[in-house]
Amino acid sequence: MSKKIVLITGTNSGFGWLAAKSVAALGHKVYATIRDTEGKNADRAKALAQIENVTVLDVSLTDHASVKKAFDTVIAKEGTIDVLVNNAGSAIFGVAESSTTEDVERLFDVNFIAPWRLMKLALPFMRQQSEGLIINVSSGWGRFSAPFTAMYGASKFALEGLSEGLHYEVRPLGVDVAIVQPGAFPTEMSQKTQFGSDASVVDKYQAISDVPNKLFAAMGQIFETKKPDPQEVADAIVNLINLPKGQRPLRTVVDTTAGEITKRANDAVKAEYDNVLRVFGMEDLLA
Repeated sequence: MSKKIVLITGTNSGFGWLAAKSVAALGHKVYATIRDTEGKNADRAKALAQIENVTVLDVSLTDHASVKKAFDTVIAKEGTIDVLVNNAGSAIFGVAESSTTEDVERLFDVNFIAPWRLMKLALPFMRQQSEGLIINVSSGWGRFSAPFTAMYGASKFALEGLSEGLHYEVRPLGVDVAIVQPGAFPTEMSQKTQFGSDASVVDKYQAISDVPNKLFAAMGQIFETKKPDPQEVADAIVNLINLPKGQRPLRTVVDTTAGEITKRANDAVKAEYDNVLRVFGMEDLLA
């Protein structure tokens, strides 16, 4: 297996932390992005940097100059990039109306614009070598936008929409775009619940005020009984890297709870999506 140059975002914890270690263990050269490596994430950055085949980059993904500097560092050292894993993400829960415009802008900057910043930088190198892989970590909520996670779901819908169209655009050029859809996992993000900043509207939802509590209680029950292991997501990322070019599926579901539901929805949409491409004369992209 050829050794690849892999850039992974959001590696200070959760899926990204595990993916960086798992990919590096295969001998690939991993560039792991972490924000504030001299401050609150200093210990995590130091620990990750001690792992063989891992180089930590201090990156603020919402700052284009910071992203560009990190990407240029990779290119200066390696000359190219083979795999980009957009894993970093943020979440807002609660009634959608409680989210302010500023809340939504911050959420989309992390979950949608930041991944595109890196994809835009990586694609020229991948196209030039007729080989490359972009993995965008979405969510089961990227297929179903649930009540009280609507803003988070919207940001993941956006990422999935971009990934789906891009998948067919660049595949004929030798570049694969793949989506990973994790279910509920006990990662650091799930433990740092953020809510919309406009609390003034919350009282107007008293008629359904108990529903969010049921949602979080159900997630807690899933964590206790199913014990979902975040390593499964890292393993899915490794599997996509290992698969031959052109044979990687557009979507990979990693969810022991509702995964079969998501898979059925994916399959149903895929069948109709293929029909849409045929209707609009793009059936050649299905090959």
